[in-house]
Amino acid sequence: MNIGDKAPEILGKDENGNEIRLSDYAGRKLVLYFYPKDMTSGCTAQACNLRDNYSELRKQGYEVLGVSVQDEKSHQKFIEKNSLPFHLIADTEMKLSELFGTWGEKSMYGRKYMGTFRTTFIINEQGIIERIMLPKEVKTKDHAAQILK
Repeated sequence: MNIGDKAPEILGKDENGNEIRLSDYAGRKLVLYFYPKDMTSGCTAQACNLRDNYSELRKQGYEVLGVSVQDEKSHQKFIEKNSLPFHLIADTEMKLSELFGTWGEKSMYGRKYMGTFRTTFIINEQGIIERIMLPKEVKTKDHAAQILK
């Protein structure tokens, strides 16, 4: 997916197994952020930064939706532990991650493995991607400020 593309209508299932659709967010801007894994330090910092600035994001017309490949149970624990006020999509089959190009080969300490590239897509009120923040750009501890710029 690139800037100018229309986001898909069906985004996936949330932490409670409910289907999430793009049309659920019609008339609002959507922060669709892909992150590697629940309960890790960087992902927790990013989620908590969005949580702490959630009221300001909403005031400026944004809704937040996180996506990772963990299952619903993992997302429920992550939400509960960190008091997250937004939904998390359980992309266990990596369909959304592959569609958005956030799933691929990563490397750490010379070891190669498949994983999620931390990427944020800003989708406008009409469902069109208007901004993409790539892995090297995303600041986990200051992500909300990056979005609000």
